[in-house]
Order: sequence, then structure tokens, then C-alpha cells
Amino acid sequence: MKGDSHDDSRDPHDSRDPHEAEILRSWQVNASPWSRAIRSASIASRELVTNAAIMEAMAAVSAILGAEKRAPLRVLDVGCGEGWLARALGAQGMWVTGIDAVPELVAAAQASGGADGGDFQVLDYGAIARREWRAGPFDLAVCNFSLLGADSVDSLIAGLHAYVTNPGFLVVQTLHPVAACGDAPYRDGWRPGNWCGFSSDFSDPAPWYFRTIETWQVLLTSGGFELLECREPKAALATAPSSIIWICKARATAQT
Repeated sequence: MKGDSHDDSRDPHDSRDPHEAEILRSWQVNASPWSRAIRSASIASRELVTNAAIMEAMAAVSAILGAEKRAPLRVLDVGCGEGWLARALGAQGMWVTGIDAVPELVAAAQASGGADGGDFQVLDYGAIARREWRAGPFDLAVCNFSLLGADSVDSLIAGLHAYVTNPGFLVVQTLHPVAACGDAPYRDGWRPGNWCGFSSDFSDPAPWYFRTIETWQVLLTSGGFELLECREPKAALATAPSSIIWICKARATAQT
């Protein structure tokens, strides 16, 4: 999922923005079909492009950290879902902790045998935003299509730097703002969700908060991260990118 909450001062389940609560409800309803879709490799964009893209981005950061002789790398998978990425990274020798706000998704991750040298925990993003979670530090945090909310994501990014080492890294893969904008105005705001391309097992699509490329850059830099690289992976014959990937380094002055 997607453990979206709201800001640093409120219980995430008491968010005053109903969209944030709708995200969590949607993923609770769709946890089982999502796990089946991932395990059956039925999401074409992931199989063709974005799964490999996030692994390549993680490998690039791993190479930087590996040069400093850190082994094994400690990775935080934020919004881990049923755990595929954590398991893939674990198979590469990384120690991965996956967190998600949906218990059924975490249970599915745990039932799959867990990540080699890691674990999965039920945790909402608010615990990180408020720095209440007693874990870390991690060498690297990754958010793979797991940043759907508005204030919840703002506060999460602001809190994440406290959980990474110096130097620590953050990798974010999300929908490409230009490709995902459609016919709507290119400006920040809530958008209705849909399950186009998914099976009829899915229902109650979650809303999501659209950010422009500029807004993403401001969000990450204001959260204490330096933007090192922006990637725009796409299928070989596609005319538009499938996603956008930000590779960031935590600024030492922002860390605790």
C-alpha cells in the first residue's frame, strides 16, 4: 500500500481530509486481489518496465554505498505491499524492513517467507512523520508507487531523513506527472482513482494526489534530500514514460 496518514500532529486515522482515509480503505478492500495480481505477474507495466526500473535504481545506489564497504545494506521499503520488492532486494543480499499500513498485505508478505535477512511490519506513515517508530538507521529508503496522499506524503518525506544514515539515500518511483495528467489541468490536486487494466476482482479505487514535476522536486528538497538523478523509464515502443524515478541523497544538515 500505502500507509498514508496526514500531518505530524494528528492520528492518521483521524485525518480531516477524507481522501486520505479513502486511500487506506481502498487498499484494505483490495489487498487480496492486489497480492494475487502481483504474484501472477498480471500487471503489464510492472512486468515490462517498472519492476526492472526500480531494481536498476536500487542497484545504482547500492553501488555507491558498496564503495564505502557497507554490507549488508539496510533498506526500508515504505508501503511494501505484499513484499515483492523486499524479497527481490533480499535476494541481492540487502537487509530489508518492509512496512505497510494494511495488515492483510503485511500478512501476505510474511506468509511468502519474508525478505532474506529482513522483516515486515504493520506501520502507518504517521509513525515515521512523528518519528515515533523505533527502528533504523537505514542506508536507503525506497517508496515504489506507495506515495498516494497529500499531507500524509508531505509529512512522511519530512520525517524519513531521521531514519537514514549519513549519507543516506531515498529512491521514489511514482506515476510520471506528464504521462498521468491526461486531459486534466497540469496542477496539483486530488484525482479520482481507477482500476483500468486490472481484473474485475478490484473495486473501490483509491483517490490519489497529483503533483507536478516541480512540486515533487520541492517536496523532496524541502524534506532534506538532494536530488541526484531523475529517470523516466518507458517501454521500448512507447511514446510516453511509464513512471518517474527520483534518486536522492539525504543532506547531512537535515539528519538527526
